[in-house]
Amino acid sequence: MPFYPDGSHITGIDLSPAMLVRAGKRRAKLGKDVELLEMNVLATTFPNQHFDAIVATFLFCVLDEDHQLPALRELARICKPTGVLRFLEYTYSNDPIRHFMMGLWAPWVRWMYGAAFDRQTERYIPQAGLEVVETRFLFKDTIKLIVARPASETGIGE
Repeated sequence: MPFYPDGSHITGIDLSPAMLVRAGKRRAKLGKDVELLEMNVLATTFPNQHFDAIVATFLFCVLDEDHQLPALRELARICKPTGVLRFLEYTYSNDPIRHFMMGLWAPWVRWMYGAAFDRQTERYIPQAGLEVVETRFLFKDTIKLIVARPASETGIGE
């Protein structure tokens, strides 16, 4: 929340009431205009082409493979044709030592947070009607930013 520009209206969704309580405390502390809703990303109640921008922070690492494409399709549905989608995700490092350590942590991370380092969200993006605009690592080679936008009918974003 602290990174969104002042004056922005932010809508946050989560399935977990406990996470929404935590977000509510952060909202109050920061004084941001944030609407928090208990909702499933696989089937939101938002109208088509509702949002200018969509941010999903470590969402896809907690979604099983069979939920990746439906979630991306839902986010594509609620994003305006001129909108942008940003996904922040974990990925296994290519560094052998870091990869080994992440492999040791993986069962605990899966048990504690329901997250996995091996999701391949990018491969589903075209099937969801989106196109990748940019990918880059924000921390080492373990936290990746994926920027996408709705694909036009010609296959090139607007």
